[in-house]
Formats: sequence, C-alpha cells, structure tokens
Amino acid sequence: MARFYGEVGFGDTVETVPGVWEGVITERKFSGDVLRNTYQSNTSDKVNDDVTLSNSISIVGNKYAFDHLKDIRYVKFEGECWTVDSIEVRRPRLILSLGGVYNGRKTGTSGTA
Repeated sequence: MARFYGEVGFGDTVETVPGVWEGVITERKFSGDVLRNTYQSNTSDKVNDDVTLSNSISIVGNKYAFDHLKDIRYVKFEGECWTVDSIEVRRPRLILSLGGVYNGRKTGTSGTA
C-alpha cells in the first residue's frame, strides 16, 4: 500500500465586506494511505478524452477535517487536483474517493468555491 502526504482543498464562503460574499479555498496537509490507484480514460465525442481516477485515499482526520467534511473539494494527487466524489467516515480516518480533474477555484484565487 502506497503512502500519501499532500494537500486537501476546503471551500468556504466568507463575507469580505458587508453584503459581499466570496468563495475561498484553504489547503491543509494530511498524511495517509492510497487504498486504490486506478486510472480511467473516458472516450467521448469531445476533442480530448475525459480522465478520471477511481482512487481511494485514506487520510488521518483531525478536528478541522471532521468539522468541515461538507467543505472538502479536492485532493492534490500525482501533481494534479482531483475532485472528491464521496467521503466515508471511519474515525480516526476519512476515506476520500476521487473522480475527475478539479476545475474549480484553488488557493490564491477568489470567486465562487
């Protein structure tokens, strides 16, 4: 089983000035294990095929992770940000199932998270 150490992106909406809300991403580092490592290319009518992972990453959760489960957006894995499709809670661990490439906001950008 391969080890994992990397960033998990949490999205939140904050009020920057009264009446103005912006999406922000906060990255936190976690360690754990790669439970499953599967790559899939989906052929379609597009010019470029869609790439998805069927990976499961088990991270050791902390208070922040358990308090912000609904805010987990992506995991940085193999140099790319991947969307978290589902989260399984097995205290003290979180099992994150990854899907397609994450195309939303990342750290240092503003807008809707």
